[in-house]
Amino acid sequence: MNVAILGATRGIGRALARQLAARGDRLFLLGRDLEELGKSARDLEARAAPAVASVGTARCDLLAPEGFAAALDAAAVALGKLDAVVVTAGLFATQDRLEGDPALCRQVLEADFSGTVLFCEEARRRLLAGGGGRLMVFGSVAGDRGRKPVVLYGAAKAGLARYLEGLDHRFRSQGLIVVCVKPGFVRTSMTDGLPVPPFAGEPERVAAEAIRALDRGRPVVYSPGIWRWVMAVIRRLPRAVMRRVGF
Repeated sequence: MNVAILGATRGIGRALARQLAARGDRLFLLGRDLEELGKSARDLEARAAPAVASVGTARCDLLAPEGFAAALDAAAVALGKLDAVVVTAGLFATQDRLEGDPALCRQVLEADFSGTVLFCEEARRRLLAGGGGRLMVFGSVAGDRGRKPVVLYGAAKAGLARYLEGLDHRFRSQGLIVVCVKPGFVRTSMTDGLPVPPFAGEPERVAAEAIRALDRGRPVVYSPGIWRWVMAVIRRLPRAVMRRVGF
């Protein structure tokens, strides 16, 4: 596949890009930091299957929607055709930090919801214009239920999940396959310093499960898989219980 990835310079995105390159997919990287994108591109070229050409890059920031169209156009020109667009980028901060810093709160909400939705709209238009394709976006189990530790971050991810579900319902018959990946806690630089809960995942495993979902066109995938059952229980807990517990 010809794949444009937004957010491939660290964590899950880097692991996913490496696995796609190793199996022979052609990649184009999008992100905020051109220097880091260049380093990631050279790393992928060294790891890629022999048939994979050079990996291109373009600047794209979820907080700057005016740059989305140009970034995706650059990817389409470099690859010849977009078969898939993957979004692993996003922002995270703890609930306490978000409550105490309105500017940071606004950035997280814009990046994780409105910015991601607007980027997906640009991707959706291009994929449909090319006859269809795959759009895979990373959400979070935090969006499955309103919970004390992730009120604000979870709200952004909940809205994103509903958008992706609606997109799948509206456009799958036209050839757009939408995949929402919902990781639980994953050990990455984003979660450094936070208490590690049970069922914590590793970037490489989450990336592998996401790629399987991308290939199969599964609309929703939890990773690690046990989170599907954990969240099924949490979604059914009464509000009175949720008010008393801390998770």
